[in-house]
Amino acid sequence: MLKYTSFEIVFQEVPDEVTLAFSISNCPHRCINCHSAYLRDDVGIELTQLVITKLLDKYSGEVSCVCFMGGDANKDDLFDMASFVKQIGLRTAWYSGDNNISDDKFLSVFDYIKVGEYIEKLGGLKQKTTNQRLYKITDMQLEDMTYKFWEHI
Repeated sequence: MLKYTSFEIVFQEVPDEVTLAFSISNCPHRCINCHSAYLRDDVGIELTQLVITKLLDKYSGEVSCVCFMGGDANKDDLFDMASFVKQIGLRTAWYSGDNNISDDKFLSVFDYIKVGEYIEKLGGLKQKTTNQRLYKITDMQLEDMTYKFWEHI
């Protein structure tokens, strides 16, 4: 089961998208100095198709993408939720703390995937030194678009 602790409409997590982003709890990664360490715990509200539907109805026409910030501990449920969002016709994104994509099946339901654990000395996506990468997925192919976070630096 996926649980979320909050959601926001964001403009920076996925370049060129207006995104409904869910903060997913029960993160199995233990990144040192993680900015969202509270997401390590199994807390929050169950993320269901009904929750997503109600929020998308509320923000109808305002969002172009749904992003799951986490979900690494429940990848089957994550896959199902992303598949549901794709059926609705929106783009999908996943921010994973894994260092690579563990299963190609995710390339079929996500339009964007961020991979990479947080390493404080390397910084996050906005730092050119980061180990993290955001990929755009087209026809099961990965296009590194991390540079879009650096265009205004």
